[in-house]
Amino acid sequence: MKTNRNIANLSNEELFELYKNGRQATYFHELYRRYIPMLYGLCLKYFGNEPDAQDAGMDLFESLNEKIANYEITNFHSWLYTVAKNHCLLKLRNEKRAFFVNIDETVVENSDFFTLLDEEKTNDKKSALEFCMNELGEEQRKSIEFFYYENKSYADIVDLTGYTLQKVKSYIQNGKRNLKNCIIRVLKVRL
Repeated sequence: MKTNRNIANLSNEELFELYKNGRQATYFHELYRRYIPMLYGLCLKYFGNEPDAQDAGMDLFESLNEKIANYEITNFHSWLYTVAKNHCLLKLRNEKRAFFVNIDETVVENSDFFTLLDEEKTNDKKSALEFCMNELGEEQRKSIEFFYYENKSYADIVDLTGYTLQKVKSYIQNGKRNLKNCIIRVLKVRL
């Protein structure tokens, strides 16, 4: 077994491989320790305050140890960033908090469609939403159902469907746009 001094000298890739092969917590703890600043900064962007960001970081640490074994990860840094982002979004969504984030991607989850799912709907809106969901292509419909109705993360949807991460993001974004346009069209016809 490696000593702490030797572990600190290992690259991220070496630590990840050792953890995957032996499932020894020491390797995972060292790897996570190296990413705490990035994860904390990301959580702080989403939550806007230190206590909530720290809580989210700790929750993430606890869940990662289990998740890591279930994924084929080729780029740990990118995978961790995506999992952390999805964790924050899911936590915010579950708390039904309004949030504003300035990130490169216009976050797919923060749009007009999102409010369609959360607000009280009239019978017309409910039936329009149901009709339009059935009008979507299978990939878009599945991705939206998993993401919005079942609270699955992008990574979860990739695992469940076999679609690539980029495809999942695209299906959700395009599906939302198509759904919104369809709902507007259906509601205008009914007026």
